[in-house]
Amino acid sequence: MNVLLDALHPYPFEKLRALFADLKPASSQAHIALSIGEPRHASPPFVLETLAANLPLLANYPATRGEAVLRETIADWLQRRFHLQSVNAECEVLPVNGTREALFAFAQAVVTAGPGAAVVSPNPFYQIYEGAALLAGAQPEFVNATASSGHLPDFAAVPASVWERCQLLYICTPGNPSGAVMSIEQLQTLVALAEHHDFIIASDECYSEIYSDEANPPPGLLQACALMGNDRFKRCVVFHSLSKRSNLPGLRSGFVAGDATVLAEFLRYRTYHGCAMPLHHQHASVAAWNDEEHVRANRAQYRQKFDAVLPILQGHLQMERPDAGFYLWPETPVADTEFARQLYQQAHVTVVPGSFLARETAAGNPGSRRVRMALVASLEDCVEAAERMVRVIEQL
Repeated sequence: MNVLLDALHPYPFEKLRALFADLKPASSQAHIALSIGEPRHASPPFVLETLAANLPLLANYPATRGEAVLRETIADWLQRRFHLQSVNAECEVLPVNGTREALFAFAQAVVTAGPGAAVVSPNPFYQIYEGAALLAGAQPEFVNATASSGHLPDFAAVPASVWERCQLLYICTPGNPSGAVMSIEQLQTLVALAEHHDFIIASDECYSEIYSDEANPPPGLLQACALMGNDRFKRCVVFHSLSKRSNLPGLRSGFVAGDATVLAEFLRYRTYHGCAMPLHHQHASVAAWNDEEHVRANRAQYRQKFDAVLPILQGHLQMERPDAGFYLWPETPVADTEFARQLYQQAHVTVVPGSFLARETAAGNPGSRRVRMALVASLEDCVEAAERMVRVIEQL
């Protein structure tokens, strides 16, 4: 077996099951899960209809690089959404089966293993970044994101010696779990660092279409590149998905876009990897990327939930309304693991302890004394969960 597998940490949800193993929640209350970031709003009917209409295409093998119509649709969407002059659908776009597998596979393709190899990522982080680094034969280097840095990674604190070893930088904007958004200027600072130290930036932007202010959508890495004259996105790639944007997590449809040289090598890797998107999924994806009405309606539902839940919890938990995403990231009155246990046992509500989403550093664990709450359940269930939570807090 690959000995590097032994370096992988248990996934947060494995830890959560172990944390609750000795508990029996109150049987009178239905379970409300705010732990997993799985969208539960209805999938767009027109996408499902397109999917069904194209089922006969199961008789055909799909190409790894995807159908031209899908790549062109994605390129057009990127140009509209991020005000880009041009995106070359032939070489700057690659459809993938959801961003999770692509974020992992990307490190395997671009990292050269060795004692000095480093992959830098935020802390807290999406655990795929760490696993991808470890199995690529690199050392994960974590950059803490705390309240003092606006819940964004404090990249200014990273020593030059780390940047010199860095081959790949993962960023997540809007951030998971905080929802914090990196500005154009912050993104451009990282692009300049990548050019100076010769590393690649992989920007996980899967929450980019869930935001509070319709007039101010979060900027993206390719947008930052173009505004500084890097209109061919050198050393930069972005990852987008239909899972959160269009409530289609089971479709496993996303894309990678950016530096054509990097994507050519990633395509070569994926050709051997055997991960082409099924053709009926591709046609359904075209329908989804071409429509914004369902996305605006989706954002409105999340705003409604934040509007309902925050007044209930404020005054009981310290938190801010996030700029984007569908998570709350409150401070807890007791240890985050104990708070999660009390919620589960007394209120039958599950949340993820923040310490499960981060790693210990010299400055401590930046997820400690926080929990991640995903407002993915129905409005009624989110309100009910918040009310139960207040009752638990009042007893602590």
